[in-house]
Amino acid sequence: MIISVPATSANLGPGFDSLGLAVDLRNRVEFHASKFFSVSIKGEGENNPRLKGNNLFVSIFNEHYTRLTDKKQNFKFTFYNQIPMSRGLGSSSAVIVSAIASAHEAAGIRVSKRRILNHALHYESHPDNITPAVMGGFNAATVEKNKVFSQQKHMPNYLKAVVVIPNKPINTSKARTLLPKSYSKENAIYNLSHTALTVAAFFNEDWEMLRLATGDRFHQKARMKVLPELFSVQKVAYESGALMSTLSGSGSTFFSMAYDDDASLMASKFTQKFPEFTVKILDFDNDGLIIER
Repeated sequence: MIISVPATSANLGPGFDSLGLAVDLRNRVEFHASKFFSVSIKGEGENNPRLKGNNLFVSIFNEHYTRLTDKKQNFKFTFYNQIPMSRGLGSSSAVIVSAIASAHEAAGIRVSKRRILNHALHYESHPDNITPAVMGGFNAATVEKNKVFSQQKHMPNYLKAVVVIPNKPINTSKARTLLPKSYSKENAIYNLSHTALTVAAFFNEDWEMLRLATGDRFHQKARMKVLPELFSVQKVAYESGALMSTLSGSGSTFFSMAYDDDASLMASKFTQKFPEFTVKILDFDNDGLIIER
């Protein structure tokens, strides 16, 4: 059985903890029942021995499998990881979603994506990453009564994501401590109005509106100060024709959207300006969670 989940970019400027989209960079796990328990990791994290002994996927998988079947069973897991860890591309959400989906499949219980999404909320209290990880595309999401309510927009193939991945992580928990304890009414209205305009621009495919719409006063500048080079990344992005350029989640990755024709030149400029960073041109992902039986 093979389960795969895409990377995600969340917040997208003003949509703090509520907006996110999926990009075609996937973590895949293959597993089957086995006489002995084993974990093999290939790709991101393969040189981190702690991941084998303290594996979040295995912990969540066992919790759900035991709940669903009321029995214990050994499995052999092989992880093929492409999503960078602790870089603001939803690696934790991918693990959570794939573990829950895998446990249900192993138990022979098929559930909807919406059900898996709501289970994921128990481990990730904000829906901005887990929603596109499950659903694919662009998503606006909120939580009411311990359930995720969301709307999804299919992303066209003439748009590309250009991501700049620094060689330094920004810890999500630590990044939240950098944020203000409260916000002024003026700044709250600014982010509310820009979030609404961002959602409208996505659904109306008014891509030229996004540069203005994705302005933010809640989180980006405070987090970017941890890695000041990110201000230059955003500047280069807009000088190279980016439709939008925002901190991906809490960072350190910076996400930009561009028309297909502009993506290669933008990536080239990033590589020249920031040779120590990794630059990727990615398609958007509209599938989300994929289960191959």
